[in-house]
Order: sequence, then structure tokens, then C-alpha cells
Amino acid sequence: MPLNTPIARWYGLRVWLVGASSGIGLALAEQLHAAGARVIVSARRQEVLDSFAEQHPGCLPLPLDVTDRDAVVSAVQQLLEDGPLDLVCYCAGERQTMRADDLDLNSLLQHREVNLTGALHLIAAVTPHLLAAARAGRQPHLSLVASVAGLRGLPGNLAYGPSQAALINLAETLQLELVPQGVGVSLAVLKPGLSDAFFTEPHPASLPVWPQPEQAASAMLKGWARGHFLLGVPWRSRLSWRPGYKSTASGLVAWVRRLQGN
Repeated sequence: MPLNTPIARWYGLRVWLVGASSGIGLALAEQLHAAGARVIVSARRQEVLDSFAEQHPGCLPLPLDVTDRDAVVSAVQQLLEDGPLDLVCYCAGERQTMRADDLDLNSLLQHREVNLTGALHLIAAVTPHLLAAARAGRQPHLSLVASVAGLRGLPGNLAYGPSQAALINLAETLQLELVPQGVGVSLAVLKPGLSDAFFTEPHPASLPVWPQPEQAASAMLKGWARGHFLLGVPWRSRLSWRPGYKSTASGLVAWVRRLQGN
């Protein structure tokens, strides 16, 4: 039995994507718009959002700095004036390589603000309304996008990894507490976290080629359609979720390679 109510039809559903100016967020916006959803795209770069809206009629651009708590609350209130939200997805992210022998505290804190605190701002502002929608008979959904970089510590990931680990824990806790109250919760732990830019040292040429944002977005839509909690993760990965978490750094690379059949 699915953990969440499957979302197979998107036509007419109001979907808010926070962090949709590039990467997976942008790819999700394109695919959900094509599926008939009423898409709201938010990010800091207004010109990118406006350009997307011009090319996708019916899409609403809503510029937003997720590190500004008051702005997030205001954005939620503005959107709810036009009706309830069916799905809210947090896919904003900051990622730069950082090692302990070259620590930049300002950058480290910026990663925390965008990757984690921004998510908390959104969750605090939107969760009461999702619960109210569930009590009214709707089937709202909250989704977070994280990276396999959060499964354990890895070289060069001092700023990025901890925020991803926190997102994973946050989504797992929300799933336990919100799903029984009628709010779907999902977590995308995506493979693009292990890209060439992710490692600060050479890695084997046989390391798998990770999906493009369009592929990751497609995998997320399939997961939503099946009512999964974990999105964009092969079924073999779901079976060995904790072994991957506990593995050594080199073991994690080998573990992910095995999941991909390499």
C-alpha cells in the first residue's frame, strides 16, 4: 500500500515549486506545466521566472528569497488568497565545495540559510494550511529535495552535506507526523549530488553518469504517481537505504555504483 495518496493526474492542481529558476526545480516546472498543473515558480532571480512564465502560459512567477522569513509568510498568504495549494515542493539549494582546511564560515552559514533554514521557513508557513486542506477533504502534499550527499560525510562537502542530512531527517520526521493527518510527504534523494563537481579529488572514470535534471524530474513525477515517500531513487536503493547511510566514503561510491548496475 502506498505511503501517500498517488498523484497521477495533475490537471488543475496548484503546485508551488520553491527554487525553480534552474536545475531540477526548473525541469519540474516544465514537466508539471506540460501535465496541466497550475504551476507557481519561485526563486530569487525574477528575470528567469518572468521568462519562464512568458513561455508557459498560465504559470505564475513569484520572486522569493527563502532566507527572508517574512517574505515567505507573505508569499504563502498571497497564494492562498487564490485557493489552497495541492503540492508544495522545496528544491532550493546552495552548493559549493568546502574542506576543513579551507573553511569559510560565511559560506558555510549561507548554505545553512538556503538549504535548511529556508525549508524551515516554508514548512512553518505552509503546514497549517496543508493540514486545514486535509481536514476539508483535500489531499495536499509536501515534498523536499535533498542529495545523496546527506547520507554521510564526504570530502569537500563540509558546507553542503550537513544541510542535506538535516533535510533528509526533516522529511522522515514530517512523514511520520503529517501523513496520518492526511498530508502527503515525500523526499527526493537525488543522484545529481554525486556529480563531477561533487568530488574535490579524482574519482574512477567508471563512476556512473548521473541523470540530467529532466530525468530526475521525470523520476519524481513517477514517484508521486505511485505514492512513494522516496522519489527518484531506484527500488534497489530503497531496499538498502540504511546500508548506504552507514558505509564509508569509498563504500558509498561503490554502493551507488552497484545500485546503478555498474
